[in-house]
Amino acid sequence: MNPGVGIIGCGLIGQKRAKALGRGRLVACADINAVAAKSLAERTGAKACATWSALLALDEVEVVVVATLHDSLAEITLAAINAGKHVLVEKPAARNHLELEPVIAAAKLRGVKVRVGFNHRYHRAFRKAHELVRAGALGELMFIRARYGHGGRPGYDREWRANPDLSGGGELIDQGPHLIDLARWFLGDFPDVQGFAHTYYWAMPVDDNAFLTLKTVRKQVAFLHVSCTEWKNLFSMEIYGRTGKLEVSGLGGSYGVERLTFYRMLPEMGPPETTAWEYPMADDSWSVEMEEFYEDIRLGREPAAGLGDAREALKIIGRIYEDSKT
Repeated sequence: MNPGVGIIGCGLIGQKRAKALGRGRLVACADINAVAAKSLAERTGAKACATWSALLALDEVEVVVVATLHDSLAEITLAAINAGKHVLVEKPAARNHLELEPVIAAAKLRGVKVRVGFNHRYHRAFRKAHELVRAGALGELMFIRARYGHGGRPGYDREWRANPDLSGGGELIDQGPHLIDLARWFLGDFPDVQGFAHTYYWAMPVDDNAFLTLKTVRKQVAFLHVSCTEWKNLFSMEIYGRTGKLEVSGLGGSYGVERLTFYRMLPEMGPPETTAWEYPMADDSWSVEMEEFYEDIRLGREPAAGLGDAREALKIIGRIYEDSKT
């Protein structure tokens, strides 16, 4: 299977996707910025389309990557589904969970596969961490503590992410979906949602920090904090079990070397037995995720990170935004 791929949205993420298509062949790209589409097309030998609807009309496009601003993610994904294409749509997949409902219904009706770009699941450290948890290395899981933040840049409060009509929110809907998805991946659903989103620093009508306390029916808790006032980029997730702890830190690049540390409790307790893995090589999460999607399509299986996961993350985000208004 060497599917023809079309990319809609040729910005930074679209370009990253183009470099990580694996067995796929980029045959077409489209962007409201014609220069960006033409530039990517010339570098890859693909066809530049004037509109995303023109791209969806191409028979040679079998898989579509949607990497646009948040306000058009659901609309374009729905159109791609109705055109009979398989779709990888970048997180958060929509501005709110209501926008996703017709997308979910259409995907089921048309029988196509839709994956949501929760690529953090595919970082080397998280692949290893999930393997250890599934093997019972931590015993019964108790709680997760995680932080994800960056420092913005001059003019950040005037970029598209600061416009709620385009973004659907601020930092909570930007980096928040990744932490929520990872927490659900390890602990399951969170029927009990508490949190607070607020603007502390940036002069914009959306939040620059959000604090979440999510609980499962078994009272397992995820304490999550996302921030664009971190100043020094940071990623940290600690997963606590009854017999050990895993700590993932860094994501490569400005977030520091990606590292996984396993603290195994000893029978006598005291200082734990400690094992660490470092991953200084280039991030391969994008290509690993894409290869798994091709296998989803080939095998006819539902993607591990799909529209249902995006809907649950957006429901949590929506509840926190509603609570924060009061």
